Amino acid sequence: MKPHRAKGGRPRSAVPGRLSGWAPATALLLALTTSCTGSAPESGAVVGKPGTAGVGDRLFPALGNGGYDVGHYGLTLDYVPETNHLKATAVITARATQDLSRFNLDLSGLRVRTTTVQGSEAQVSRSGNELIVTPAKAVRKREVFRTVVTYDGTPRTLKDDDGATEGWIETDDGSAALGQPSGSMTWFPGNHHPSDKATYDITVTVPKDADGDPYDVISNGELIAEEDTGGTVTRHWRTEEPMASYLAHVSVGYFEIRKGRTDDDVPVYVAIDPDEAEDAADVADLVPEIIDWAGRRFGPYPFSSTGAIVDHLPGLDYALETQTRPYFGEAPEETLLVHELAHQWFGNSVTPRRWKDMWLSEGLATYAEWLWEEERGNRSTTETFEDFYDGTDTESEGIWAFPPADPPSAERVSDPPVYGRGAMVVHKVRGAVGDETFFGILRTWTEQHRHGNADTGQFIALCESESGKDLTALFNTWLFDEKKPSRM
Repeated sequence: MKPHRAKGGRPRSAVPGRLSGWAPATALLLALTTSCTGSAPESGAVVGKPGTAGVGDRLFPALGNGGYDVGHYGLTLDYVPETNHLKATAVITARATQDLSRFNLDLSGLRVRTTTVQGSEAQVSRSGNELIVTPAKAVRKREVFRTVVTYDGTPRTLKDDDGATEGWIETDDGSAALGQPSGSMTWFPGNHHPSDKATYDITVTVPKDADGDPYDVISNGELIAEEDTGGTVTRHWRTEEPMASYLAHVSVGYFEIRKGRTDDDVPVYVAIDPDEAEDAADVADLVPEIIDWAGRRFGPYPFSSTGAIVDHLPGLDYALETQTRPYFGEAPEETLLVHELAHQWFGNSVTPRRWKDMWLSEGLATYAEWLWEEERGNRSTTETFEDFYDGTDTESEGIWAFPPADPPSAERVSDPPVYGRGAMVVHKVRGAVGDETFFGILRTWTEQHRHGNADTGQFIALCESESGKDLTALFNTWLFDEKKPSRM
């Protein structure tokens, strides 16, 4: 995530992955059909105990849920832009990590109509943003089970403490679903914490407008099917690589679609609102150029497609790295595009295990900007570092407010230290280990944790093992210390 610098704003507040062994969506669904409809794995009654509400994240204790891992979301949405009304079904396929008597799903607003678990009606109650589901029969540990929730209503737009909006946001010609950190729970129930990644099928049906013109519907991954019935348009998008729920996205509106391929033959799908077409004229060419450039430095591109969405949403003060297709509320500056595309490696493929590890995403994506600027013949990374240290860079304000790896609250998790000082940590590592080792560390990091989760301790351990150096003092000074270092 990154603010639109043209607005002069600051960043908004706001083990490898446990699911790394799950199969891609198509194979997964075939395998699960038998598991979900067949006999129980073992005989005998299961008593079970409730899954926890929340996963124990200090910054966001209410997000996510315990007792199960989601493997796949099948979301079928019927959306009417004129009334902003949503009618939907979520099919959630998960594996129990304990004997479960009941479990929670995160869901904000919306009316739940029916809920079944393993085909049988389940009891449902609600407490705030928690949907509490009690199956007719307890779920056995390691059992793969399917929960189906039908629901409808007007999806909420959430306002963070710093005034930024997320969730389901109406645009001038449709809507955009933006999920960081908790907005995804406004349009589908789930386990909304970055540590539980899953594959997705998102199918959206939208009626044509009053003139009979179809809306465009854009989401993550690949467009695998579309249907025009005359009165409605349906598009089915599939994401076969695991994705954190805050990166799931749907855009509805009118867009100019531009397709292409990178030098490595990765499909490129860029959608641009006509109101932004002139200012965003270079985006379709820049996306494959940036992806190829980043691949040479950070390792192979981790997904099966790439692109960008440039919407017309005046007042949105940030961009979001929605997986495979970053979202911008207006035409982005070149370095902002670099930042969000770099997140496909740092944040999307390698996702922070806890929200306090967000500096690993934002610091590395910010450093990608510094590298791009240097290679475009502008400031060197060392000059940018110095400008941040002495406070002359326009984005350096507030970077010493707290250590990047220890945001004091949820409201500060996307504040300047996580970005600018996070990038400074990365630059100090580069200086300490040398360029060859440094870029080797980045490629190893994206390879070892591809499509999984990772944390600060693992990054430090990798830097030390790859370089053969004790970097304790460096990380204590630049990453963990409360104060600005007395010298560079």
